[in-house]
Amino acid sequence: MNEYSKSVRPDEDARIIQWLLEGDQPAARYYTLVDLLGRKDDDPEVRSARSRIARVGWAYDQLRQQGSKGFWEAHEPKNVREWVDFLYFPPFLSTNWRALVLSDFGLDATNSRIKKIADLIFEYKLRRGSPFNFFYEEACISANTARMMTRFGHADDIRVRKLYDWLLEDQREDGGWNCSQDTPGSLDVWEPLAAFAALPKAKRSPKMERGISMGAEFYLERKLFEEGRPYAPWLRLHYPNHYFYDILVGLDVLTQLGFGGDRRLQPALKILMEKRRSDGSWLMDRSHPDVGPGMTVHPDKRKIKPLVIEEPGRPSKWITLKALRVLKRVEEAR
Repeated sequence: MNEYSKSVRPDEDARIIQWLLEGDQPAARYYTLVDLLGRKDDDPEVRSARSRIARVGWAYDQLRQQGSKGFWEAHEPKNVREWVDFLYFPPFLSTNWRALVLSDFGLDATNSRIKKIADLIFEYKLRRGSPFNFFYEEACISANTARMMTRFGHADDIRVRKLYDWLLEDQREDGGWNCSQDTPGSLDVWEPLAAFAALPKAKRSPKMERGISMGAEFYLERKLFEEGRPYAPWLRLHYPNHYFYDILVGLDVLTQLGFGGDRRLQPALKILMEKRRSDGSWLMDRSHPDVGPGMTVHPDKRKIKPLVIEEPGRPSKWITLKALRVLKRVEEAR
């Protein structure tokens, strides 16, 4: 038995599992049943939890603010400038960002409200004639869209496959990605690996698998957080992450891709375990934008309103679920 065993055995951690199974957040309940307890999709409790995701809790809180046409903005675009901004601005509160969260919570286009969102993304952001489409955009934008649309059930759509093709073209020689052209990879551009992690293994080409291996090695050789000067926000836990990185993001993606047994995860795992509370939970440390010195993406973060799912500084069901899921994968890989 290793130092993480107790954290990944539900029979030894019954209280925190029961907390995650409470009915107030069916998304957390659903993923706890499936990912931590190993229940199958046809299990009655699994089906019941999934059926309630859009009707209770976090996902419902987002969907109840959605307009009848599927978007959260005040109106459809009236000119080119509004077309460019539509669905994507303002950061974190517009349709794109809420849709990413809804895809995390397990909703897909079998839900009529999610279908409306997917149709809007296809029309306004995945069409050649759009003045601001996501083909050949920054890796973080293209990859977030690929991940979201894959989870919505559109992995086989040629427009989504084109996003994945672009991610492979944009991968740097060092195995990473960056949102700036002609620059080395950066740990904070994690979204391409997360997109590939969302794609079922059976749908990945050999070229994708090579890209995944290169990308994983980029993160592992840096132990998930050793790049340049120490950057405090990477060691804090957040949700939603949008396009920001932290060690739980890295651990979640790499263990999902099958690298849970790599010893180079140990420094990040140690930090994660040190952040665990005595009651078995983890806090959500901050809401984004949580930026440190040297970050220039949002120089005036006071103008950016956060999308708050859970209260910062309090025990987080979503963070705790993700952390336990990571530890379970690590245990299973040993």
